[in-house]
Amino acid sequence: RWYHGLFTVRPVLLWQNGAGLFVLPNTQTRRIAMRKELPKVYDPRQVEPRIYQMWMDGGCFKAEPNPDKKPFSIVMPPPNVTGQLHMGHAMDATLQDILIRFKRMQGYEALWLPGTDHAGIATQIKVEEELRVKEGKTRYDLGREKFLERVWAWKEKYGNRIVEQQKKMGSSCDWDRSRFTMDEGCSKAVRETFCELY
Repeated sequence: RWYHGLFTVRPVLLWQNGAGLFVLPNTQTRRIAMRKELPKVYDPRQVEPRIYQMWMDGGCFKAEPNPDKKPFSIVMPPPNVTGQLHMGHAMDATLQDILIRFKRMQGYEALWLPGTDHAGIATQIKVEEELRVKEGKTRYDLGREKFLERVWAWKEKYGNRIVEQQKKMGSSCDWDRSRFTMDEGCSKAVRETFCELY
């Protein structure tokens, strides 16, 4: 059977034969185990990670400068590194994903640039709350340097969780280009913009 753009994010024809052979946009092939009969209840954990990994391995979300294609990009409003995504994030990501996939199917060189925000005050409050509840301490008990270490450790733990949640949703971002607002280039741009606006 022939499908047009159902299992890929680029407008290519995709063929499935009885053995479950899929042709990806970059001409790589993957064998996917096909079940003889459908289960009574759909279990996304059995299907979606495998398909998402196939997209990632096939480079389906990557965008490179291409003079033959019109560019289109979306910069993800970075979610705060304050724990978990909520329904507002899910709706926002879904709408952006629809747009970026549609533009890919129209033949644009489409980039969806992901990232996360440090959310300084909100993150500080979360770390202070964790310190108070788990250890009965305040940030003043730790001192500035030790407290900053805790904040960065918290960012590593929960910042990655947010990205993994976005991937579980099927977000078709170019993850190799992911940015954090405290990255050197980003923080310099933020400082310059604030100074210009002020």
